[in-house]
Amino acid sequence: MSYTAETRVVSIDSATPAEHVIAEAAAVIRAGGLVAFPTETVYGLGANALDAVAVRRIFSAKGRPASDPLIAHVAAVEDVAQVAAALPQVAHELAQRFWPGPLTLVLPRHVRVPSEVTAGGSTVAVRVPNHPVALALLAAAGLPIVAPSANLFSRPSPTTAAHVLEDLQGRVDLVLDGGATTVGVESTVVDLTVDPPAVLRPGGLALETLRAVLPHLTYIPRFVPAEADAAPAPGMLLKHYSPRAPLTLYAGPRDAVLERMTAEAARLAASGASVGVLAYDEDRVAFETVAARIETLGSHSALEQAATPLFAALRALDAAGVDVILAHAPDQTGIGLALWDRLLRAAEGQVISV
Repeated sequence: MSYTAETRVVSIDSATPAEHVIAEAAAVIRAGGLVAFPTETVYGLGANALDAVAVRRIFSAKGRPASDPLIAHVAAVEDVAQVAAALPQVAHELAQRFWPGPLTLVLPRHVRVPSEVTAGGSTVAVRVPNHPVALALLAAAGLPIVAPSANLFSRPSPTTAAHVLEDLQGRVDLVLDGGATTVGVESTVVDLTVDPPAVLRPGGLALETLRAVLPHLTYIPRFVPAEADAAPAPGMLLKHYSPRAPLTLYAGPRDAVLERMTAEAARLAASGASVGVLAYDEDRVAFETVAARIETLGSHSALEQAATPLFAALRALDAAGVDVILAHAPDQTGIGLALWDRLLRAAEGQVISV
């Protein structure tokens, strides 16, 4: 495809988005263009979900393989019928509790949805985002919008407009700069076409919270090989969310992990490598003499806040030009499960258990 010569960036108030800016963005979407916009999770790269040509532009702009399906965003539960052939009662219950919000439901695909959206599969992923800009854009466009993360494929997801431009300048028509996103990781994906329902991707809505409504909800981590014909949901490839520097994840009791990480950081630094570290506030002092750059995710005792800075921290380590990154794995409870999933894929499965 031929890319746009310049990406237009327009600032927008996230709380009360200007109608004329939203109208311009909606016109771009309806004309088959690409608009990056904030959601509560990460910035999405939006296109008309019912326009196959526009959808293919997303794959081209991101360098995303056609085997990786997209999520269709709609303005309200009543609009799910635009993309899904059926909405079971359990979907209504989940929507009532968690929409708008960081929950994506996998449902039977409506025939009007282009196969490009679903990687040729018979199901479609859909959600209602919880962000004034996203909801206003959906309402003004009057159609469903597919919106994967607005970054180059396999890179850390964008949580600011600057991250979008770092990857996609000149590849998209318009960026709505609504400031930093709040959740910081993508939505939780739940497949309602299987019995019992299954989490395909952990995300901004905790597994424990969902099980209060779906006690039999299952979750088994899955890693789809890059050469697979199609993934059942986005974000399931082994290599994803990855910084440029190789990342190794360290898991285990905190004291043991810190001892192993500091020893490895010292060894690498002595060999001449520039070492980046991703850890927690309490652990910064342990690395100050052995790491070239340290990024923290907040307090280890407040893990629910760690998702917000995750992708920005990975991008900051890249910007610092480190040669390697050592990361402290979170506990796999609450939002920690989503953090674990993102870091595991960023590390391409390279985990050291101590």
